[in-house]
Amino acid sequence: MNDHTLDVIGTPGQVRYERRPVKDASGAVVDGLHAIQITLDNPKQFNSYTTDMVKEVILGFRRASCDRAAVAVVFTAAGSSAFCTGGNTKEYAEYYSGQPHEYRQYMRLFNDMVSAILMCDKPVICRVNGMRVGGGQEIGMACDYSVAQDLAVFGQAGPKHGSAPDGGSTDFLPLYVGVENAMGSCTLCDQWTAHEALRLGLLTQIVPALKVDGTFVPNPMAITDRYVDEYGRVILGKKKTGAEAAAAKAVMASGTVDLSLLDEVVDQLVTKLTLTFPDCTTKTIESIRKHKLAHWDKNKESNRAWLANNMMTEASAGFRAFNEGPKGHREIDFIDLRLRLANGERWGEELIRAVSPQYKTWDPK
Repeated sequence: MNDHTLDVIGTPGQVRYERRPVKDASGAVVDGLHAIQITLDNPKQFNSYTTDMVKEVILGFRRASCDRAAVAVVFTAAGSSAFCTGGNTKEYAEYYSGQPHEYRQYMRLFNDMVSAILMCDKPVICRVNGMRVGGGQEIGMACDYSVAQDLAVFGQAGPKHGSAPDGGSTDFLPLYVGVENAMGSCTLCDQWTAHEALRLGLLTQIVPALKVDGTFVPNPMAITDRYVDEYGRVILGKKKTGAEAAAAKAVMASGTVDLSLLDEVVDQLVTKLTLTFPDCTTKTIESIRKHKLAHWDKNKESNRAWLANNMMTEASAGFRAFNEGPKGHREIDFIDLRLRLANGERWGEELIRAVSPQYKTWDPK
């Protein structure tokens, strides 16, 4: 059984805690000061966090808060594909599914992880090295700044996979992008490019990460020019389609991903923070965080209880489908589910099997 106490980590190593050099305005390394880098290191599962990883993140932020020589915390992940896609779906499907009492204890840890970020005594920079989706979006928004490489995508996945984005997105996202944009993201689960996310106010800065023939180029899949479509909508940053998308994919295939510019802008941001009064900066950050905390502290416990109970119904179906379903078919049959519920069918294993892709024969067309 999973141990949900903080004094037992389990197998360590999937979260790295390291010191990062701090530079002055001239670019010289400052002796005696550093930034702390906390790195999610589970790239094979898109840096999704397991129960043990959540514990390590909590302890990492608490440790960083007490580090007198630390200027800031950089929260990031291994590789260039993903910052984080949220909770570990394999663990959700194989352990927490059908066990609301266990998931409730896990959600205590998750809530403490978000709170540890929001209550950190140092400024927190999310270094977005790749996609930031689901719970990854939530822990990213708990940070004070977000600097991203422009191949990254951002979004929610809850209602498509049996959950609600109540681990922070329903609290934080309206503050960043407004209620309408937050509603669309949280319910429809459409993803934003980094260019869209920057335009909407979700990010502090983006930088190119694709290098073609030795030169950095903006994400070729994203429309970076402002224009008005046939419906009168102003478009900036959406993904290309059709022939344009095919040409963009060819550019992508010809290049390599290089995150050196991302590291440069993170270093520059740490330098800017270094050149401020530490207590004045901390107080200012704490005052601005209050807008997030006002919603988070009000809702986190009731959300925790609902998410736990949901492990008996929709979450059990959704996480198992994602974990066990065939490639390309990792969502349940939503129409069949709605029809069955409308006709009075009760939740249970028989219903879950009836609507889940791993128990169906799919038409390859």
